[in-house]
Amino acid sequence: MEDLTDEPEPASGDRTLEALGLAAAPRENPLLYPGAWPADSGLLDGDRLLPLDRLVHEDRTPVLAVGSNACPGQLRHKMAEFGITTPVPMVKTRVTGIEVGVSAHVSRMGYVSASPFNAPAAVRELFVTWLDAEQLAVVDASEGVPLPEGNYARAWLPAPEVRIELTDGTALPGVFAYVNRHGVLHNGAAAPRTHPGQRALLTELLLGSARLRELFGVTPEEFSARARADGRLCARGTQVFAEEKLVTVSGLEQYVRVQQTGSPGTGSSLFPPLR
Repeated sequence: MEDLTDEPEPASGDRTLEALGLAAAPRENPLLYPGAWPADSGLLDGDRLLPLDRLVHEDRTPVLAVGSNACPGQLRHKMAEFGITTPVPMVKTRVTGIEVGVSAHVSRMGYVSASPFNAPAAVRELFVTWLDAEQLAVVDASEGVPLPEGNYARAWLPAPEVRIELTDGTALPGVFAYVNRHGVLHNGAAAPRTHPGQRALLTELLLGSARLRELFGVTPEEFSARARADGRLCARGTQVFAEEKLVTVSGLEQYVRVQQTGSPGTGSSLFPPLR
């Protein structure tokens, strides 16, 4: 196994995800979405979050996490599904030019997930996950990247349009991010809205749409329970977003490129995505 941790491991303090409050996965409890994020950079190694020995990993692919991919419990769940046990570096960064919006689709996981949108003046603390080829394939598959009808495309966001600054002052030349192919939900006007957390989001969406209430019920709990694993119902909800003109562009579509067949991270040998 690649050695990415500081040595020795700290003698005091429980580094398990459970002890750190990072174990819960939104895939198992949708209303927790996007899940708990770490307080600082770390190495996700099984059920532990360990210190890192460096912030940049040139042999891996940097992928910006704007939703549950920054939740160690969710990442662990995704990797375990395919028997991936290699560690994942998670690096806290200062990001300029990106805001966290609301994906214009209903996920079969039972939630409405996050998606980035172009926001030149926005400054956010987000995580970059540095993924090896197997890990990238797993996350790509979970986002629907390999499928033409999948919910997300993986796009390279270059500097200086998007600035990714590490805590040591290093600025990355760019980063990959998952851009929603359906667009993002708007704020009632022309601009994308930000993601307020799952329970608040579902409450607002249901209050605003009789058609969504007919499909998914009147509470966030009902919405999640009905949406979970019901692909046709989720597709209908996604269609309602578009038909009720709740959708706008993210402003990141220009960066989306069609991945070449057989390129790293296409996930062609994995099961269909569940998002």
